[in-house]
Amino acid sequence: MTQFRTLPPFGGDPRAVAEVVRGVMDGKTNNTGSFALATGGASSTTVYDERIGYDSVILVIPTAISSSTKYFPYGAFQDNSDQSIVSTTTAYAMTFATTDYAEGVSITSGSRLTVDYSGLYNLQFSSQFLNTDSQIHDISVWFRKNGTDIAASNSEFSIQNRHGSTDGGLIAALNFFVPLQKNEYIEIMWRASSTTVSMQAIPAQTSPTRPSTPSVIATMQHVSSNGYTTDTFCDPYISSQTRGSAVFSHPSNSISGKTYDYIVVG
Repeated sequence: MTQFRTLPPFGGDPRAVAEVVRGVMDGKTNNTGSFALATGGASSTTVYDERIGYDSVILVIPTAISSSTKYFPYGAFQDNSDQSIVSTTTAYAMTFATTDYAEGVSITSGSRLTVDYSGLYNLQFSSQFLNTDSQIHDISVWFRKNGTDIAASNSEFSIQNRHGSTDGGLIAALNFFVPLQKNEYIEIMWRASSTTVSMQAIPAQTSPTRPSTPSVIATMQHVSSNGYTTDTFCDPYISSQTRGSAVFSHPSNSISGKTYDYIVVG
């Protein structure tokens, strides 16, 4: 904190007063400071400053790139193994073995897309289905939240039959908005009208060279907190203040060096 010239409690000589007033006009005031967000997963940081009062207005500006970066949970996952069924009357959860990208979203129990923060999420997926039978068969794909089917979330697909030496194929793809609270999860469920239908991972191919095909790919992204959460995905804000201190609430933080400057008014 930079200290500029001040006046005694009962004023000073005209020259001293003029210098201080000129300094104030040039923005040289003694009501600024700086702080860094607490780490270790902290979701609040307390700033102690004797100039803070009950009714003070505290203006904050980030002073590091990590401080000004917004936080939005996301996840991208895939599976590179075949997924088959043994019963046409059983619901199966699509499973994931590979995490491509993740921050605040993870796979638990193999199939559960679990969130660390509450909010509205957009789930998108694509799955490679194959049918080895000579007949067309149908599949159903829907969503479960915390083990319970989500109403009006099902879609029906028909997979063409095997033709010549080529299995019938279909990419089933959807996106779906779902509100989730912290530690809740969503699963992608499916069933088929025949056990000849499966989700297939296809190796890389040649002539021309083509990448491998995962059996399923899914991405999930936080799109909104409004009305869905008490978690914060915003800049630090003052959740309480008293004489001499203020508490700034913020997303859970484990990154050092998130620094801010502030000015106290009033």
